[in-house]
Amino acid sequence: MPETTTQVRDAEATQARILAAAKLEFARLGLGGARVDEIALKAKANKRMIYHYFGSKEALFARVLEDAYVDIRSAERELDLEHMPARQALKTLVEFTWHYYLENPEFIRLVNSENLHEARHIRGSQRLQEVSRAFTGMVGDILKRGEQEGVFRKGLDPIQLNITIAAIGYYYLTNRFTGEFLFEKDFMTEEALEARLAFNLDTIMRLVQAD
Repeated sequence: MPETTTQVRDAEATQARILAAAKLEFARLGLGGARVDEIALKAKANKRMIYHYFGSKEALFARVLEDAYVDIRSAERELDLEHMPARQALKTLVEFTWHYYLENPEFIRLVNSENLHEARHIRGSQRLQEVSRAFTGMVGDILKRGEQEGVFRKGLDPIQLNITIAAIGYYYLTNRFTGEFLFEKDFMTEEALEARLAFNLDTIMRLVQAD
C-alpha cells in the first residue's frame, strides 16, 4: 500500500530531526563518542528509526558530513559571485568563508573529526565530488575574469587558492585556545575578529593581484 502524503511528510520531518541532532552530537563528541541513544532522545525519535532510515551510526555520520559540505557549497552559490567584478567576488568569498566558520562551528568540528578517520566516510560520495568540482570551477572562473580585467596575475591555481582561503580562517579558529595562551590575547573579541578578517582579505588580495 503506497504511503500517504502525511506519512511521507512525517518521515521527512523525523529524518530532519535525526540529522539535526546527529550533527550536534557528532560535532561535540566525534563519531566514536556520539551515541545513537542520545541522538534518538534529542531527535525525539525511536532508535530503531535511525537504523531504518540510515542503516548504521557510521552511515548517519557520513550523511551528516555530506549535508554539511553541501550546505556550505550551496550557500556559496547563493552569493551570485558570477555576476560581480573579480575583485569584489573574491573579497565576498573570503568574507563569507570567515563568517560561515564563525556562525557554523559544527562544520569545522565535523571536518576535523572526518580527517581523523582519513576521510573514510565521504570517500565515494559522488554528490560531494560534484559540488566540489562546481565550487572549484566557480573560483577558477573568478580568477580567469580577474585576468581578463587586468587585476589578477595569470596562472593561479583555484584549488590552491581555495585551500588558502579556508586555511587562514580555519587555523585561527581551530587553534584559538592554544593561540590565546601563547600570544596572551583573546582571539574572539569583536575587535580581534574584525582585525583577523581584515588580515585575511589583505593576504588573499595581495596574493592574487597583478604585478
